[in-house]
Amino acid sequence: MLLNLAAGRRVLLAGGKGGVGKTSVASAVAYAQARAGRRVLLVSTDPAHNLGHLWERTVGDRRTPLAEVGAGRLEGLEIDPVRTTEEHLAAVRATMRRYMPEHLAGEVDRHIELARDAPGTHEAAILDRLAETIESALATDDLVVVDTAPSGHTARLMRLPETMSAWTEGLLRRQHRSGRFGRALRRLAPDDAGVDLVGSGERKVAEEGSRGSRDEELRRLLTRRRDRLAGLRDLLADAGRTAFVIVLVAERVPVLETLELHADLTRSGLAVSALVVNRRSPDAGPFLAARRRGETGQIDHLRRHLPAVPVVELPLLEGDVLGVGGVARLADAMGAAADPGSDRTADRLDP
Repeated sequence: MLLNLAAGRRVLLAGGKGGVGKTSVASAVAYAQARAGRRVLLVSTDPAHNLGHLWERTVGDRRTPLAEVGAGRLEGLEIDPVRTTEEHLAAVRATMRRYMPEHLAGEVDRHIELARDAPGTHEAAILDRLAETIESALATDDLVVVDTAPSGHTARLMRLPETMSAWTEGLLRRQHRSGRFGRALRRLAPDDAGVDLVGSGERKVAEEGSRGSRDEELRRLLTRRRDRLAGLRDLLADAGRTAFVIVLVAERVPVLETLELHADLTRSGLAVSALVVNRRSPDAGPFLAARRRGETGQIDHLRRHLPAVPVVELPLLEGDVLGVGGVARLADAMGAAADPGSDRTADRLDP
């Protein structure tokens, strides 16, 4: 079911509490789709950089080959929050300096330094980079799989496209009104104030042309950003193109966080396509059998509260999910878990 879900989408996002195996699940989905012949980009927004650790290779802030399987291919990319934020602020500083008088350059720098640690700055920077990455990848790849940061961060990130798109739209309206007001004032001002220096008329024309050019450049910049964020918002909200799955383990705290994340995503207009219960204990021996009974109770709790969301159960594998071999084993387990929520399926898969 999980692999069929990915096969029919262009974007799949995996979210959930930290430590439940989001990176493993996202990697296995991406690998399985590459094995099926698709061109896949696996993107991580998690600052823990678990993608490189899991694949046992360096995966940086640029596309890195992870696997080639027949006609398919899989590449990975880790969005570095610190570097992304620094690049974002540098671009904002350069833009502000173009539109502000030179004597205010110090104020611009002070504003940027204050913004560096302001709430939302890192999320805004990551959102811009994620939007750019997905937009570019959809032109060359069949599927983008996003391994998101832990629940709270993900919920804020998913709300940002609509918030920032509305904010940018507001800036555009204010910029448009300001431009019209400025043009009206210039039409009211006399062309010649009695005693005018030679050439001042030409200088006025040049200044107005320069101001108009800056205004137009700013409008293009804001419009491009608004369109990109609106496009990302529409893509994430389109259940035909995007699937969001929540990964969890069947324990009380992850289950409660899953319910909260589901509510946050629903309020943001995003549908949850599936709940992926990872590391399901086998029914073998008294200890593991007792754990499995407790897990079943937690899964039943999920189903009571979210009856319309399919539940996919993945087994606890014998070893760590590391490297191509480990990812391939988890992908095989996903393929075998064709009957979501079935204890018989999980039993059959347990090593």
